[in-house]
Amino acid sequence: MSEQVLSVSDLNRQARKALESELAECWVEGELSGVSRPSSGHVYFTLKDDRAQVRAVLFRQQARFVSTPMRDGDLVRVRGRVSLFEPRGDYQLIAEAVQAAGIGALLAALEALKARLAEQGMFVNQRPLAFPPRHLLVLTSATGAAIRDVLAVLGKRWPLAQVTLIPVPVQGTEAAPSIIAALGLLNRQASLDPERDVVLITRGGGSLEDLWAFNDEHLVRAIHHSRLPVMAAIGHEVDTSLADLAADASAPTPSAAAERLVPSAPELSQRLEQLFQRLARIQHHQLGQQAQRLDHLRLRLRHPGEGLRRQREALGQLRQRLARALQASFGIHQRHQQDLARRLSLRNPANHLTQARQDHRRLNQRLLAAQRNNLQYHRDQFGSRMRELQAVSPLSVLGRGYAILSNENGRVIRNADQTRPGDTLTARLGEGELTLTVSEARHLPESPA
Repeated sequence: MSEQVLSVSDLNRQARKALESELAECWVEGELSGVSRPSSGHVYFTLKDDRAQVRAVLFRQQARFVSTPMRDGDLVRVRGRVSLFEPRGDYQLIAEAVQAAGIGALLAALEALKARLAEQGMFVNQRPLAFPPRHLLVLTSATGAAIRDVLAVLGKRWPLAQVTLIPVPVQGTEAAPSIIAALGLLNRQASLDPERDVVLITRGGGSLEDLWAFNDEHLVRAIHHSRLPVMAAIGHEVDTSLADLAADASAPTPSAAAERLVPSAPELSQRLEQLFQRLARIQHHQLGQQAQRLDHLRLRLRHPGEGLRRQREALGQLRQRLARALQASFGIHQRHQQDLARRLSLRNPANHLTQARQDHRRLNQRLLAAQRNNLQYHRDQFGSRMRELQAVSPLSVLGRGYAILSNENGRVIRNADQTRPGDTLTARLGEGELTLTVSEARHLPESPA
């Protein structure tokens, strides 16, 4: 029996399945090498130590949640799964998360918080910012380089900008609560047109620990729920905080934020000069065309007297037609009015009203007579029923000296067998009742028929 022969594709496929089933998700620590970021957004790199290396890829969907810079030579921890790229037979690591080695637990907590806040919609707050803002409210350190950079850029690009500095700590445990309190105060004091104001939260670069205050969950929520639009510019280009993701807009540096918030006055001046020159050329061209059109119209222009004469004749004809039409219309309306007056006199409501009053009196007399007859009839019927009822009423029998006996249960006694000596009976008379005690029960002989 011959052994099974596999194709190269089958071999690579089975090898991939074996790797993926045996080695599930794991953490690998090593040094980055050959980091490549093509236009697809994926990140390709090699993870190595002093004895071995492995190829790795971080796909675009996961790369946008990685804040680690990922530079050649950096020592990192990579969470991923082992697989094999079948077309080339390359064994590789499919990365899910990348952390700088040494602060793995801190970055892991940050990644978990980022994922949770993303699921809650904290990073989808991108409202348009006023350009330029009427009032720029800057939350940063009063002595830091960030405010100097912002003011320097604004002074060059847009000297008319109104800027208010709200000094807050931008590092340490007090930074996040102070920024939250200042942001809440600005929202409560917002003007009637908050869309024209912009809050800028910024600071210069630093280590992960220096920028950690801007990853505070409460600060992220305060930025997301701010009525005033917020731009964040935290650190340098390689730094991305949760505050940057929650803001309506973000910039890599404080200077870049200032450049995005306001236009450049020199550029606008140059653009205005270009538009003015273009307007002058268009105006000159239009004036030339209108001058030619005016010359052409002058050649076609005739003496106005001829036109006025024709208009007077047409006006006279229209007056005559109008007079005839008015006279005819007046005659029609006059005849119609006369016809309506004649018809109205035939239907004078006074005649109908007199007849209606007579009918009302006649019907009212008939109604009163019918009511009297009906009342007398029912009185006679009632008296007859009362007499019939009185004739059959047991009370009338009692009035002639008879009595109705009943035992203690209220049962009527009709013969002596229903009683025993000692029973208590009640006798109802024509007027009043008697309580009796049976001493003897006797049976009377039946009367002959």
